[in-house]
Formats: sequence, C-alpha cells, structure tokens
Amino acid sequence: MTSVLYDVPGPKARLYSLIGSAVGILIILGVLAIAVTTLAQQGIFDSERWEIFYGPMAPDVWSLIGQGILSTLAAAAVAAVIAFPLGIALCLLRISLIAWIRIPTQVVLEFLRGMPVVLMMLFILLVFATGQFQAVVVGLTLYNAAIFAEILRAGIQSLPKGQREAGLAIGLRSFQSRMSIEFPQAVRRMLPSLVAQLVVLLKDTSLGYIVGYEELLRKIQIMADFLGPDFLFPAFFVGAAIYILINLTVSRIAILIERRGSKKAAGGMAPMTIRTGLEGTGNDPVAQNVVPGAENPEKK
Repeated sequence: MTSVLYDVPGPKARLYSLIGSAVGILIILGVLAIAVTTLAQQGIFDSERWEIFYGPMAPDVWSLIGQGILSTLAAAAVAAVIAFPLGIALCLLRISLIAWIRIPTQVVLEFLRGMPVVLMMLFILLVFATGQFQAVVVGLTLYNAAIFAEILRAGIQSLPKGQREAGLAIGLRSFQSRMSIEFPQAVRRMLPSLVAQLVVLLKDTSLGYIVGYEELLRKIQIMADFLGPDFLFPAFFVGAAIYILINLTVSRIAILIERRGSKKAAGGMAPMTIRTGLEGTGNDPVAQNVVPGAENPEKK
C-alpha cells in the first residue's frame, strides 16, 4: 500500500528509520535507568515507604483513597450527564439559521472555552456561595458543554449536505432532520473526540483540589501530609496509577460501545432488491441470475 503524502521509503530510508528508532528507544531506556537509579539512591524503593499500602495502616490508607475515587467519579459522572445534553442544545443554537440566536451562542461558547475551569469553579464557589461539589460540577459542566457543542458541530459540518437535504425531502422538519439523521451520524463519527474529552473531564476533577473538594488528589495530599514527606512519592505514584487505570477503563468501554454500534449498523443493512418489472413472468434476469446481454450458460 502506497502513501499519497510521500514516496514509499527505499531500503536506505528504511534502514535509517530503523536505526533512528533503535537510538530513540535506547535514549528513553537510558533516561529511565538514570531516573530509577537516582530514586533508588534516595531510598524511594525501600519497603518501609511502601508498607502503608500492605501493612497495618493499609485499611485506613485504602479507605481514604477509595473515598477520593468515589468523589472523583461522582463529580465526573454528574458533570458528564449534564454537559452532554447541554452541549447538544448549544450546538443546535450555534448552527441555527437565525442570526440573533447563532451569534450570541457563538460568543457564549467562545467565552466558556477560553475561561479556565478553575476560575469558573472559584467564581461559582465565592459568588454564589455554593458547596465544593456544586462548584466543581458546574464548572466542569459549563466548560465541557462548550467543548461537546463544538465537537458535535464539527461532526455535523463534516457530513455530506445530501444527508440534510434527504431528510428535508422526505418531509422532515429542520429539527427532526438534525436529531434523527445528522446527530446520530455526527456522534458516531466524532466518538473518539468525545471520549477524549470525557477523559479530560475526569482528569479536570483534580482541579477541585483548589476549591477544597476532597477528590482523589486532595485525599492523597491529606494522606501524604499526615504520614510525612518520606511517603510523598509512593502516595502520588499510586494516585497517578489510579488516574491512568480509570482513564484507560473509560477509553476501553467507549471502544467497545463504538465497535458494538458499528456491528449493529452493519448488520442492520438489508440487502437491496432490484425491481425490474418482470417479476412473475419468467423473464426476470435478476431472478434467473442472468446478466442482460450475457450468454446464458444453461443454453450451452
């Protein structure tokens, strides 16, 4: 298979690419070896520092981490459930044909996209005197709703114009065409970007640390402060591993949903039947599996 962007690499180019890849891997391994050696010299890998996760204190430590995980997932789940339908509504307003609806919505979206999430959380917490959970959820909802709206708008604009024209031609109204024809295709097409934004939303819950929300990062910081600086690296290492595991799980679930949806879409396509007008006459070339103009092999 050839590429339309560049010529197919020859033997020398492949050799140079292989050498460059090998050198890059060796450099990465060298940096990791230096980092591990430095940490080992500082006693980071001593069993005493990791005993908090399997020793007598382990139940209390894991209970604290579990509370942080539940708080993180709760804020992310509530924000995602509200942000996605709000993003759909903002997308519909953004692509409206009415200028006095479309232009103000565009201004609002640009403002929400450009505003740092932590500032929105602080503004909601201080101005409206809400709790930490509400401030985190509202801040994440507003920001991610704007991002979802732009992702869906890009997905709709990437569809062929014939999709909307076909919906209007069969008698659907503009809103019905958007929701029943264009949005399902846009969501399926932009699913990788939507999943990536969900992962960003989940990671942004750590900003709740600034407003005092006791999510996973906050709980780990409390644990590290209580145990002392010797346990700072193990605590944050385990916290980072938990964040990565949760994000990989979310991505994997989204991939499975995408594959299942693709299989259902492919399996739901009914075979197309060609109507010739000769059905039942004995002269139908489709029923006889004979191509018009070709010789019938049964007559040989």
